[in-house]
Amino acid sequence: MDLHRDAVLWKLAGLDDEQVRRPMTPTGTNLLGLVKHLAAVEYGWFCSTFGRETEPFWFDPATEDMAAGPDETTADILAFYARARAAADASIRETDLETTGTAWDGRVVSMRWVLIHMLEDTVRHAGHMDIVRELIDGAVGRYPGVE
Repeated sequence: MDLHRDAVLWKLAGLDDEQVRRPMTPTGTNLLGLVKHLAAVEYGWFCSTFGRETEPFWFDPATEDMAAGPDETTADILAFYARARAAADASIRETDLETTGTAWDGRVVSMRWVLIHMLEDTVRHAGHMDIVRELIDGAVGRYPGVE
């Protein structure tokens, strides 16, 4: 999973604040908003689902997780993603694959299911980020020089 998480971070590398916030679709999709979303869902699925502590969000994850507000810096969002990854990694290490928890929507899910789901979600959004980054400056691939 770290391979794809790191690819997400590379999609922002070398871009300025305007570029990472630039809406590139009619719905406003932008690189920084996607990172904020991935941080929120890592906390939600890996931590909240299994009764683990999460940091308090300063935004409503149901309506504000796909956009970075004007008072949120790129550094703030990247640090939020790093903390979410660390918390998720601890949950993964300390939770058996067959352990179940209750998701935000009331479903009972196992850690195995959450791992697969989050891999899907991260890869899906990394793909969105591939397209958005290419539209911004032409950069393509998982990492520089790797398509």
